[in-house]
Amino acid sequence: MKVGLIGYGSMGKMILEKIAEAKFVKCKDLYVANRTYEKIEHLTTVFNVCKTNAELAAAADIIFICVRPIDIKSILNEIKPVISKNTLIVSLNGSITFEMMSKIINHKIAKAIPSVTAEINKSQTLVCYNSLVSDDDKITLENLLKCMGDIIELPEEEIGMGSELVSCMPGFISAIFDVISNSAKKHTDIPEQQIIQMLLRTMVGTGNLMLEKCLSFNDVVTRVATKGGITEEGTKVIYEMLPKVTDEMFDKTLEKRVQTAKNARDNFEQKFSK
Repeated sequence: MKVGLIGYGSMGKMILEKIAEAKFVKCKDLYVANRTYEKIEHLTTVFNVCKTNAELAAAADIIFICVRPIDIKSILNEIKPVISKNTLIVSLNGSITFEMMSKIINHKIAKAIPSVTAEINKSQTLVCYNSLVSDDDKITLENLLKCMGDIIELPEEEIGMGSELVSCMPGFISAIFDVISNSAKKHTDIPEQQIIQMLLRTMVGTGNLMLEKCLSFNDVVTRVATKGGITEEGTKVIYEMLPKVTDEMFDKTLEKRVQTAKNARDNFEQKFSK
C-alpha cells in the first residue's frame, strides 16, 4: 500500500510521522507533496518527495489532503486526471462536504478529523465516508489511522458536534482547568506548578478510573461527594452555575462552525462557477 500526503503543515507533518513511526507502511511507500517544495526537500532521504500533487496522486493508494478549505478545489482538479478509481481520497477538513467535492470529482472520499492527542497516540479520530467507499476501504483506512489512537465513525452531519467533543475538547478542558488553577492560587500558598501537576494527575486518574471501572460522571460524584461533606458543597455550585457556561460555549462554537462551513461553501462554489 502506498500512502500520499498533500500538505506539510502541522497536521500533515504529524500524520506522516505517525504512519512512519508505526511502520504500518514502509517509508519508501510514503509520498509527500507541498505547495512550497523547499519545505519538504529535506525529506528526500526518507520519503518519496513529489514536486506536484499530480505526481503524488498517480502513485498513491490513499491520499490525505491536509490543506486549507480554500485550496481543496484546486487540488481535486489537479489530481482528477491521474488518480486511479481504486484510490481513496481522505480530506482532513470538515467544512467541505462530500456533495461539494463530488462536483469536482466523483470518487471514493472519506473525512478524518484527528485530535491533538494523536501526538501521544491517544487521539479519538473521527471518520465518515461517502457512498462510494467500500467496507474494505474503511477497514484499510481505520487500520492506518489506529497508529494515532481510537477511531470513531460518525455520519457526515454529526462531524461538527463530534469535533467539539474530541478535537476541540482538549482546548475546552485546558481552559476550564486553567480557570480552576488560577482560582486555587488565590486560596493557597502551594506553588503554581505543583497546583497544575496535582490537577493534571487527578484529571488523568479520574478518567482512567471511569474507563476501567465503567463509571458514569454521576457515579464518581456520588462516591466522592458524601452527603453533608465538603465535596458536596463544591459540586452544588458546579451543577448550579456551570450549565449556563457550557450551553453558551456550545451555542457559540456550533454557530461559528455553521458560519465557517457557509464561508467555505460560498468560496468553493464561487470558484466552481468560474
